[in-house]
Amino acid sequence: MQLRKQVDLAMEQQNLSPREDDAAVAQDPQKGVVKSCYEWMEAIIPALILIMVFFTFVIRSITVSGPSMEPTLMDQYKVWVSCVGYTPQAGDIVVVDGSGTQLDEVIVKRIIATEGQTVDIDFDNGYVYVDGQQLDESAYIENGITRDQYDVEFPQTVPEGHVFVLGDNRTVSKDSRDSEVGMIDQRCIIGKVQMIYQPFSEFGWVS
Repeated sequence: MQLRKQVDLAMEQQNLSPREDDAAVAQDPQKGVVKSCYEWMEAIIPALILIMVFFTFVIRSITVSGPSMEPTLMDQYKVWVSCVGYTPQAGDIVVVDGSGTQLDEVIVKRIIATEGQTVDIDFDNGYVYVDGQQLDESAYIENGITRDQYDVEFPQTVPEGHVFVLGDNRTVSKDSRDSEVGMIDQRCIIGKVQMIYQPFSEFGWVS
């Protein structure tokens, strides 16, 4: 009731009663269009804000750059990355922001070990070991392919709050075997790669 009185008062100040206003809209369809546009904007703007927040802080789109994650993720694949409430786990593919390495660029790699675990690599035979156990990586790479050594000496124990990462394409990937990347601070992880959405022919979850 109070709201109606306020509306009537506003109409009186404009020298129009509610009925006169409705009549004016009926006589001038353009006013009706403007009124309808305002109503649509009031409904759409909050929804757009929610969508922007969702795609900024909850889910992000990332374009894979380079061949370092082949054959799992090819160059220029577009992927969805979950960003909220993520706890790093061995085997996950993650996106690391530019401040996480000396490369000063966003990189996509697979977590091999988490804090407190010890990584060793037999470069002669191409196998990776975590806490003394040889990893079975046959689901995403050819076993025995990790033969390229950079400037990091092994074994290495992952510091608290960090992870050890490798690219699936071990022959070209710059990763935790190289001091320019090294161990990744978990705070620099943007999130976990969940799904490929482009190209559409490869649409699906990432394992």
